[in-house]
Amino acid sequence: QVQLVESGGGSVQAGGSLRLSCAASGYHYSDYCMAWFRQAPGKQREGVAAVCDSGGTYYAASLKGRFTVSRDNGNNTLYLQMNTLKPEDTAMYICAAAVIHGGAWYQTEKYRHWGQGTQVTVSS
Repeated sequence: QVQLVESGGGSVQAGGSLRLSCAASGYHYSDYCMAWFRQAPGKQREGVAAVCDSGGTYYAASLKGRFTVSRDNGNNTLYLQMNTLKPEDTAMYICAAAVIHGGAWYQTEKYRHWGQGTQVTVSS
């Protein structure tokens, strides 16, 4: 059984940093893409960043430069380092794991397994 458990969310002031973690179990971590999505109240879920089986990393264009995605294959953990946070980054951040190779990294249909999410709140 695949489980994805996120941690590291919290409340910070604008300009601050957070590091999110997603611990994966029951999953061949390095075989497929794993990604971070986020969803704010009243908004659609959007792709934040992903690491794929090739080792390539992908980012939402608006976030590149502030966010860094990485993974530790030994610990089966996906990370998201978020710097210079802005109030508009406030959302539930959700980890996802794919089981297919096709599709764009930001498409939710690509991912079968989802975590419960960790809340990030950025105040101005």
